[in-house]
Amino acid sequence: MSTPHRRGAFDGSAANAADTALAGIAGAVDAMRAGRFVQIVGADGASTTALAVETATEAAIGLLRSPGAAPPLLLLTHARARTLKIRCYTPDAVAIPLAEPFSAESLRAIADPTRDLAEPLKGPFESLRADLPEAHSASLKLAGLAGLLPATLVGTGDPPVEGTPSVPAAAIRDYDSLVVRSLRLVTRAHVPLAGAERSEIVAFRAGDGEPEQLAILIGDPPADRPVLTRLHSECFTGDLLGSLKCDCGSQLRGAIGIIAQAGGGVLLYLAQEGRGIGLINKLRAYRLQDQGFDTLEANARLGFGEDERLYGIAARMLDLLGYHSVRLMTNNPHKIEALRAAGIEVTERVPHAFPANPHNLAYLRTKAEKSGHLL
Repeated sequence: MSTPHRRGAFDGSAANAADTALAGIAGAVDAMRAGRFVQIVGADGASTTALAVETATEAAIGLLRSPGAAPPLLLLTHARARTLKIRCYTPDAVAIPLAEPFSAESLRAIADPTRDLAEPLKGPFESLRADLPEAHSASLKLAGLAGLLPATLVGTGDPPVEGTPSVPAAAIRDYDSLVVRSLRLVTRAHVPLAGAERSEIVAFRAGDGEPEQLAILIGDPPADRPVLTRLHSECFTGDLLGSLKCDCGSQLRGAIGIIAQAGGGVLLYLAQEGRGIGLINKLRAYRLQDQGFDTLEANARLGFGEDERLYGIAARMLDLLGYHSVRLMTNNPHKIEALRAAGIEVTERVPHAFPANPHNLAYLRTKAEKSGHLL
């Protein structure tokens, strides 16, 4: 297969700066996942010490209760706060002063909506009206990047444990653009696929240490005209296990066959499980759907937006492959808008839908009625 001319590469100094910032975020993500403290520093130099509620231990929480220090605050996203009937006075995050006694488990019961039916008596909660430091909302984004529930416990001042990783709030705020800038093409190899024997898999890696992004080039699509393209977010349950709760497996295998029959194109396999919330949170969303909530309501109850995916990643992959104009296989108008906003010309929408089954009919209906999918 030919290798299209690469265009739009970033200079070395910008890439190095992005990698340095992302390395700090990666260390902070690892700490949050392990239940350790993270120090987040605002532009004014003020320091916030944060713990992810999902992984917080009693010992760590105890260290935030140092004598003379202000009581720690529980931070939630607006989406989760609205579920709990908490007033949202501040942008981006809601801060709740905690009355003693509270424990790691009681905080997790507030943060985790899958426990709402078993533990319905929460609150009432009074949220702060004063402006919050940028580090507060940054801590929630960091928890989401770690694949955790977006809920944190924060205290002011220096962290109580030596060696706590420190990261600027601005780096977390700018993560979306930094990770796109850091993406590099690492390797490529011919891999014949069932129904598309002339295929090549191209691997990309960003500077945040997260799983690699993959592109499947089918046939020999030229770069001088719009290339038939499918953006497919990985779905462990649908792609690998054949889950009937979604249409992802059918969309993936169908796209490979359709592109091959059309003479060639590109399928981007994006490491953004569950519309960007991660596998564990997607399973939580499934549990909420079993309780009667639709897919969008479930995401909101978890504290996430409707779509947390980074479409700049897809645009950067296409750019590195030399493609700048696409015929996009999708039923989601938002994908078209997002890809165009990221600098890729979308000349045509190619419908890409498959028959429903009794297990995903309500899911598909929700996407059509609430998200505007063209099904």
